Amino acid sequence: MEVDVIKSKISDALVSILEHDNFEMHDELTAKDVDGWDSLSHMMIITKIEEEFSIRFKLRDLNKLKNMGSLVSVIQTKI
Repeated sequence: MEVDVIKSKISDALVSILEHDNFEMHDELTAKDVDGWDSLSHMMIITKIEEEFSIRFKLRDLNKLKNMGSLVSVIQTKI
């Protein structure tokens, strides 16, 4: 799957959970950069992404997540 398609689906998940699109998708994007992205919304976003891509993250996968680029990389290894 193309990186642009993955980022688009992630962006859709973020907009769906956070109910705004006041962020710019780029590899260095972190939760701190996005208004409303807290620990509860983080779990909801991860769940939404798992559903969207029909994947399941393991704890070691989640520990690798440092920014949007690392999330895309982990998703690519799962699909």
